[in-house]
Amino acid sequence: MFCMINVSSCKILRSKAPENTPFRENIYTKKIISIARNYTGVPYKSGGNNEKGLDCSGLICLSFKEIGVKLPRISWQQAEYFPAISLPNIQKGDLVFFVTVGKNISHAGIVTEVISEDDIRFIHASSSKGVIEDNMMTSYWKSRFAKVCRPKYAELAKQ
Repeated sequence: MFCMINVSSCKILRSKAPENTPFRENIYTKKIISIARNYTGVPYKSGGNNEKGLDCSGLICLSFKEIGVKLPRISWQQAEYFPAISLPNIQKGDLVFFVTVGKNISHAGIVTEVISEDDIRFIHASSSKGVIEDNMMTSYWKSRFAKVCRPKYAELAKQ
């Protein structure tokens, strides 16, 4: 069963994280974002998973592989790998998923900056522009948003 959340007509209300789980940008979050940004400008290639060409899930797989973590290769499988969180709690390093084709998750990216509730940047492999950063709060991305997931970087590092 698939459930899509449409956020095109609502604003994100930032909620305060519980006292026992404050956000601390850790070394793994910084590393994943840095690695992904190293691929900026790499052209899009369906099924691509190297510096000659990448698709969205390939960018995520390759970035995580560089810190020693093996992830599923397909975006909808990546969306099931980590726990989902609510959009108001989105942070750097979270993975975002979209429905761009059909009715199932078909696109993914990594959150690189949370500037405001109207400006949340993510890096992804665009089919027309290659690896770039975009604002996921534009009307295009908001209308296609499906899910945000939080990798547990500290646990991943122990694998």
